[in-house]
Amino acid sequence: MQRRHTTLREKGRRQAIRGPAYMFNEKGTSLTPEEERFLDSAEYGNIPVVRKMLEESKTLNFNCVDYMGQNALQLAVGNEHLEVTELLLKKDNLARVGDALLLAISKGYVRIVEAILNHPAFAQGQRLTLSPLEQELRDDDFYAYDEDGTRFSHDITPIILAAHCQEYEIVHILLLKGARIERPHDYFCKCNECTEKQRKDSFSHSRSRMNAYKGLASAAYLSLSSEDPVLTALELSNELARLANIETEFKNDYRKLSMQCKDFVVGVLDLCRDTEEVEAILNGDVNFQVWSDHHRPSLSRIKLAIKYEVKKFVAHPNCQQQLLTMWYENLSGLRQQSIAVKFLAVFGVSLGLPFLAIAYWIAPCSKLGRTLRSPFMKFVAHAVSFTIFLGLLVVNASDRFEGVKNLPNETFTDYPKQIFRVKTTQFSWTEMLIMKWVLVHSGSQNGEQMTNKEARINFYICWVEESFKTLFWSIFGLSEVISVVLKYDHKFIENIGYVLYGVYNVTMVVVLLNMLIAMINNSYQEIEEDADVEWKFARAKLWLSYFDEGRTLPAPFNLVPSPKSFYYLIMRIKMCLIKLCKSKAKSCENDLEMGMLNSKFRKTRYQAGMRNSENLTANNSFSKPTRYQKIMKRLIKRYVLKAQVDRESDEVNEGELKEIKQDISSLRYELLEEKSQATGELADLIQQLSEKFGKNLNKDHLRVNKGKDI
Repeated sequence: MQRRHTTLREKGRRQAIRGPAYMFNEKGTSLTPEEERFLDSAEYGNIPVVRKMLEESKTLNFNCVDYMGQNALQLAVGNEHLEVTELLLKKDNLARVGDALLLAISKGYVRIVEAILNHPAFAQGQRLTLSPLEQELRDDDFYAYDEDGTRFSHDITPIILAAHCQEYEIVHILLLKGARIERPHDYFCKCNECTEKQRKDSFSHSRSRMNAYKGLASAAYLSLSSEDPVLTALELSNELARLANIETEFKNDYRKLSMQCKDFVVGVLDLCRDTEEVEAILNGDVNFQVWSDHHRPSLSRIKLAIKYEVKKFVAHPNCQQQLLTMWYENLSGLRQQSIAVKFLAVFGVSLGLPFLAIAYWIAPCSKLGRTLRSPFMKFVAHAVSFTIFLGLLVVNASDRFEGVKNLPNETFTDYPKQIFRVKTTQFSWTEMLIMKWVLVHSGSQNGEQMTNKEARINFYICWVEESFKTLFWSIFGLSEVISVVLKYDHKFIENIGYVLYGVYNVTMVVVLLNMLIAMINNSYQEIEEDADVEWKFARAKLWLSYFDEGRTLPAPFNLVPSPKSFYYLIMRIKMCLIKLCKSKAKSCENDLEMGMLNSKFRKTRYQAGMRNSENLTANNSFSKPTRYQKIMKRLIKRYVLKAQVDRESDEVNEGELKEIKQDISSLRYELLEEKSQATGELADLIQQLSEKFGKNLNKDHLRVNKGKDI
């Protein structure tokens, strides 16, 4: 009885909710009582009723939809009823399986996603690679929410949606199924596909590119899809920053995605626990060599980060600590010394730089030579050389003005009263007289013109054009207040000029001062917030210029080549000759193979070589992971675990409360079903007992009656 009231109450609530069906469907929904009960059971997780109706009912349409256009599978997935979903997935010709998958991904239901992916529709994997729009073009409503379209955007594939939602487990499952996010074509691509999409709907084309880049920039996809997540994130951040300047309508979105990639790289670097892991990230996927005096790390990732201006990555403490260790290479004791000791060391290098240069030229591989090759000593040597060069320039400049302090007739050999010099400059005196006569004559002519009262009038304020020029140049102090005074008596125009001059200057001064204050305040805040990052980034750029091999001696000591330079030159020539000989030998061998390929012996040898190459390729594909791959695997595992812990540590949201509510509802229906079964079994047992005891009572009654008769 209680079960019946509960069902009626739920049905009444559903019917009340479905009242305004005309808002979503003009014809409304005509559901039979059986379909109504089936949808209720699927939505609220009534597993026994769903199982019974699917097994026993012959007239049930399990693809029926409610007033919102949702079928039983969509309702079960939306309310996280795994058992009901599994029962429905066993039916053939089940509709809208793709939309149920997208819904489960958006809500983060991992077990339901696994159950749906085991459906025969995903056996080939083609469904995961095609977008809903491509499915529609094939007349397939696999991803359709209802007859009006899809739940999400037409270009959203399951793996793109999982990447948007940062679902690490679901992204991993989809990657194992072969799903990938295709990188969009270049913005200026003129291929047929891009041209057709741009012509058909430019807005949808831009949104599809944005959704694809959001998936590619997701931390979940970066960490699980790439063999080198750090390199991929750095290159993607630079590409997104470039697109932000091209597609200005999505500028903020692209910048946000670029910053997201940079934060991912910083997050991976932050999880390093030892020097080996830091070196792996900073150097990239190269053959690891033991850091010795002759082999210095390449720091390819730091150079790339500086090129792409990933400042937080370069200024990270782990990166700076590694750079500082390399900066004081072969000078480990100097790093912990005080500033006074370091100053004395720099002063000693300054005094003995010529002798140190000679010693390095003679013995570059000695202990002293290795010390001079350290980045710190190279920096000190170049700084000292440049300082000496500046000092020589100052001395040279001061020597040129030495003669100014002497009298005109004083030289190193004194010739007093050298009047004869005037005779040699007669042409100069003539030039001066001519210039004076021209100036005096022009001044007298201008004076006559200015004294003429009616000849010249001041037009600074008389016309609109002249007024604009006067007011404009007054900002820079190039016009005076007296410019508004006229040569004739017209007080009205003069007063208007004074008013314009005053109002314009006051307004411009106030506006410019406010703008200046705002700019200074904004610049100060930016500098104050990122001062440490900017300083460390600039310092790292300076350090990297001294980390490369070579340029040990500064100018002018580097003008004389050292024996080491000749040795390196010979080795380079040798390597070039070896490569040239190998290339020629390979070309000759290819020509020989092409000429002898028709012979049976050559065919047999060629086939054997192909088999060996295939075996070698197979062995390489199953070879052990490299050291770099092992380190990156550890770091990515830590990053994923940290992301999951951070997500679980957030406060309980409404979705989790709803999930608990749905679990309780499903459990209630199961308990009611078990109770009804137990009640039925108990009724049958009571009936059997009553029948048995009834027969015994009848027999006893007959015996009593017979005894009375006797």
